[in-house]
Amino acid sequence: MKAQINGIQQLGVGVTNIHEAFAWYRKYFGMDIKMFDEAAMAELMLPHTKDEVRERHAILALNLQGGGGFEVWQHTGKKPEPAKFAITLGDLGICIGKLKSADVQKAFSQYKAWGLNLLTGVTTDPEGKEHFYLKDVYENIWEVCHEINVLKPQKSVNGGVYGVTIGVADLEKSLPVYQKLLKYDSIIYDKVDVFQDWQGVAGSDKKCRRMLLRPSVEPNGAFSPLLGPSCIELVQLLEGSPRDIYEDRIWGDPGFIHICFDINGMDALRQEVKACGFPFTVDSAIDADTFGMGEAAGSFAYIQAPEGTLIEFVETHKIPLVRKLNWFLDLTKRKSGPLPKWMFGLFSMMRVK
Repeated sequence: MKAQINGIQQLGVGVTNIHEAFAWYRKYFGMDIKMFDEAAMAELMLPHTKDEVRERHAILALNLQGGGGFEVWQHTGKKPEPAKFAITLGDLGICIGKLKSADVQKAFSQYKAWGLNLLTGVTTDPEGKEHFYLKDVYENIWEVCHEINVLKPQKSVNGGVYGVTIGVADLEKSLPVYQKLLKYDSIIYDKVDVFQDWQGVAGSDKKCRRMLLRPSVEPNGAFSPLLGPSCIELVQLLEGSPRDIYEDRIWGDPGFIHICFDINGMDALRQEVKACGFPFTVDSAIDADTFGMGEAAGSFAYIQAPEGTLIEFVETHKIPLVRKLNWFLDLTKRKSGPLPKWMFGLFSMMRVK
């Protein structure tokens, strides 16, 4: 059995105040389905937390339009340390989170009416699709991308995570991780320029190489109808020197801390990443077959891409469906393949208003 990548499960977002951040993302981005809310110790993350067990609080929030969720994450055992410099395009790691929207113009108008920090107007990307950029109150940059795939219409003008933009030091060295291991093997564009659609985003005056990737095979996992289509954009700065986004900081500090993929076949993946030269840096299966995360459970692991990006893999074993009825879905007892769409509708019972 080969490992199967089913889509982007969530984007980790480190913050300084988790309750404030969850409220902000719920109000403005429609991330109002709370899948779990847990305070605990990050005991397995020692390779990325300076060999110290760190106390943390995490909330996984979803938007029922579909797309990946936000894992809103706060250090509670130490003071969260924001970056000491302004992060710009091409800096190493995840520099932009992508959100999907079926109506980009409507999203732009709504954000403008709310007074959000819009960095650009609505323009077209090198593929010819409408998009725009904004910055949240935590200095994170977001791109709203046109994507018509919607699981369930909602009041929000955007859906969940559609992808990420990652700064790399050497695109050719990083590419095998994203193309071969993650199976984002279709190159949609590969261009070198000073890009006009980026004007207004810090670093947009520099020449870059920019490549957009998508999987050539449609995902077929249990959660694929919810997670939907996704993409990864790699950016290599060709003028000046990029900086590591997490320079002098640790995983979990404010910013985009990791990108997480829903998978099947953790044992097979363990062998595949090792054979490609990117062995797991963290592996929950070393301690137990199932790792609890609030009311959900599964196994998780991390690798680190050449530019430093932390990539998480989660094989889900159990999730809550209706908490009041103590109804959980045990994924270890069902055949592979997508869950029916009506089942995702039950997630609305976990909505925070």
